[in-house]
Amino acid sequence: MSDTKPDPKKTLTSAEIAEAGLDGWTEDGGTLTATFATKSFATGLELVNLIGASAEDNNHHPDLLLTYPSVQVTWSSHDVGGITSRDVRLARATSGHAEALGVSAGG
Repeated sequence: MSDTKPDPKKTLTSAEIAEAGLDGWTEDGGTLTATFATKSFATGLELVNLIGASAEDNNHHPDLLLTYPSVQVTWSSHDVGGITSRDVRLARATSGHAEALGVSAGG
């Protein structure tokens, strides 16, 4: 494994995205998307707030759809027209926030 940081402006191949092992996430047309079954609006809102804090900290923002009883999250690097290491990193962070709330993707 290399000690160099991935280029945040380089779009990733499907193979590189698959290697990232993002459980519950799907790649579709240059986006990474997952739906988290929050089972309540309050939990969904809490998840959205956690994702929002991570997005602000990283100056990289997802598309979010908050409904009862789920949250759909889509990461994409619009500035380069595809999925980058930024999206993978923040998809992992999103999954971590969901796990902390006892929420799973797709379930």
